[in-house]
Amino acid sequence: MDSRPAPAHTAPLAVRMRPQSLDEVVGQQHLLKPGSPLRTLASDAAGGGGAVSVILWGPPGTGKTTLAQAIAHSSGRRFVELSAVTAGIKDVRTVMERALNDRDLYDIATVLFLDEIHRFTKAQQDALLPGVENGWVTLVAATTENPSFSVISPLLSRSLLLTLEPLADPDLRRLLERAVEDPRGLGARVEVTDDAYEALVQVASGDARRALTGLEAAGASATASAEDDATPVVTGETVAISIDRALLRYDKNGDQHYDVISAFIKSMRGSDPDAAIHYLARMIEAGEDPRFIARRLMVHAAEDVGMADPQALRVAVAAAEATQLIGLPEARIPLAEATIYIATAPKSNAVITAIDAAIADVKAGRFGLVPTHLRDAHYPGAKRMGHGKGYRYPHSDPRGVSQQQYLPDELRGKVYYQPTQHGNEREVSDRLEKIRRITRGGDE
Repeated sequence: MDSRPAPAHTAPLAVRMRPQSLDEVVGQQHLLKPGSPLRTLASDAAGGGGAVSVILWGPPGTGKTTLAQAIAHSSGRRFVELSAVTAGIKDVRTVMERALNDRDLYDIATVLFLDEIHRFTKAQQDALLPGVENGWVTLVAATTENPSFSVISPLLSRSLLLTLEPLADPDLRRLLERAVEDPRGLGARVEVTDDAYEALVQVASGDARRALTGLEAAGASATASAEDDATPVVTGETVAISIDRALLRYDKNGDQHYDVISAFIKSMRGSDPDAAIHYLARMIEAGEDPRFIARRLMVHAAEDVGMADPQALRVAVAAAEATQLIGLPEARIPLAEATIYIATAPKSNAVITAIDAAIADVKAGRFGLVPTHLRDAHYPGAKRMGHGKGYRYPHSDPRGVSQQQYLPDELRGKVYYQPTQHGNEREVSDRLEKIRRITRGGDE
C-alpha cells in the first residue's frame, strides 16, 4: 500500500477527493472495463504478475494521476511518484535501484508514476529503459503531449498507450455531487443549487480538477457570506463571483461549441477583427482547448487567405507553436495576434478550390499516365524506355520558363488554380498568366 500519510483536511479538494480504487474513478470507462489493461494492472498480485507499463495521454484534469494512484492502492505495490519538472537522471536511477532491491530482497513490486514525461530529455527517458525492460518497475507515465513526438521510441514500444478523454458533463456532475456529500470533501456542510452545478460543469469543460477547484472556491465564498447558523448555499451567482468569470452558455460538445467556432471563422472570413476577437474571448473564457483554436486558425489562414497573403499561414503556425510552448493565459496574446492578422488580411479561396477540384478529378478517374519526358530517368533501363527524353530544363531558357506539357494528355489545358485580384494574388495572377502563355503555348 501507499505508505504516505493521507491528505490533511487542508489539502485542496481535488486532492482530498482523489479515488482510492478504480471503482471510485468517474469517467474514462472505456479504459476500465473488466479485463482491461488498467484493471489487470490493479488486480495483479504484489509480485508483479508480468504487469505491462502504460502511458496515459490526455488533457489536464482527466484523471491521469488519479488512475495511477488508484492502481497503486488497489494492487498493493509500493507507489513512487516523480515529476519530470523537478526530477533528474539521478532521481530515476535511485528509484530503479530501490525497486530492484525491493523486488529481489522483499518480493515487493514498485509502480513508478512519472508525471509530465514529455518534459524529460532523451537521456532522462533512456534512464527509465532498464527498469521498464527488466520489470524492476511498472511505469505509469502521464503526458498532455502526443507521445509519438514526446516519448522515445524504445520506451513507447515497451509501454501500452492509453488515451484519456475529457470528462462528460454527467460525469462531472456526479463528481461534484460526491464531493459535496463525502466527508473527505465538503461533508454536506453546504448546499449547491442546480444552476451552480450547471455553471461549475460548464466552466470545467471536461477538467475534473477545475470543477473541484471551482466548487471549493464557491463553497468557501458561500460559507463566508452565510448568516450565523444558516447552511451556506452555493448558487450560480456564487460560482460566477468566486471564480471571477462570466457564466457563458457554452458546451464543448454541444451547439454553442459549434456556433461560436463557426461565428469565429465567419468573422475572420468577413474581415471583421472586432467580432473575431469577441468570439475568441468567449472560447478562451469558456475553457476551450487553445490548441483547437490554434488548429482552426491554421486551417483558416490556408483556406480563406491562402496566396492572397501567404504570411498569414506563417503567423498562424507561429501562434500555434507559441500556444503549445507557453499555454494559457499567455497564449491568448499570440492567438489574438493571429486572429487579427487573418481577419484583416486580403482573402482568397483559390488554393482550396484548386486542390478540391484536382482531388475531384482524381477520384472520378480523370487522370492519365505521367508524360514520358517527365518520368524518372535515373534508374537503369529508364532511358531505353524513353523516360526523360525531350525534357526541357527551364533554367536553360533565358526566361526561366520553357514551353512544355506537364499535365497528362487527358487533362491537357486543365486549369485548377485561378488566382484572384486580392492582395498578393494580384501579382501572382499577372505572373501566372504570362507563365501559362509560355508553358502551354497554344493549349489554352
